[in-house]
Amino acid sequence: MKFDMSEAWREAMAMITANREVLLVVAGIFFLLPSLALGLSMGGIEESMLTDPETAQAQLYELYAGWWWLFIAVLLAEIVGYLALLALLRDSSRPTVGEALKTGVVGLLPAIGSYIVLVLGLSLIIGLLVGGAVASGSVAVAAIAWILAFVVFVYVLVKVSLAGPVIAIDKVFNPVTVLTRSWRLTKGNSFRLFLFYLLLIVVYIVVAAVLGAVIGALTLALGPSAALTANGILSGLLSAVITVVFVAVIAAVHRQLSGPSAAAVSRTFE
Repeated sequence: MKFDMSEAWREAMAMITANREVLLVVAGIFFLLPSLALGLSMGGIEESMLTDPETAQAQLYELYAGWWWLFIAVLLAEIVGYLALLALLRDSSRPTVGEALKTGVVGLLPAIGSYIVLVLGLSLIIGLLVGGAVASGSVAVAAIAWILAFVVFVYVLVKVSLAGPVIAIDKVFNPVTVLTRSWRLTKGNSFRLFLFYLLLIVVYIVVAAVLGAVIGALTLALGPSAALTANGILSGLLSAVITVVFVAVIAAVHRQLSGPSAAAVSRTFE
């Protein structure tokens, strides 16, 4: 099946419109609030790093050392929320919010396991590719190897981009099977998916740049303290909205490439 970008976008927007109330609740709890907490807890670290770049690295290490538990908590909450949103949008059993959250919690360890397997595999492949080129002693060969490594990195990310839906919708919990199923689903559509994701990233960069300009204007108008709160709220809202759109897009891509679920087909003939 050839991937249709326009159809995926239309279906993603339709899913968001049909489920906007429940999506807002889940996105607010698992993306807006954690992002807001993280932004406010960091204080004026970004401004401090810009004004004193010589100690920027030390400040960053100090930030991670002091708030490591918050970073982990936010990451885990976002994984659970991500899987729960997928279940709400695509699970053929039409789960309640509580059931979708249970899906997110159950899928947490498989998601982490899939990430670990992915990182180990990429590290091995890229390490061998770049390591061999560097060992050759040729700057040109090393440069080509780094370019190839980046291409491999992007290609693999596109191929495993449906790992989340495989866990939350297909109910596959073996990390290796999760990655291999995503790989099979994207077969023959990798370049189209890459272009689709690239367009979304470009839009996100433009929106983030506009938001940065707004925050800069607020800093001048309200002062650093009020701007810090505004920055946290606006960044949290952007994170929540972008995440909902991204999840809906991934759900639409999965539906298009995997076809209707077995449960949905069986209900058609009941």
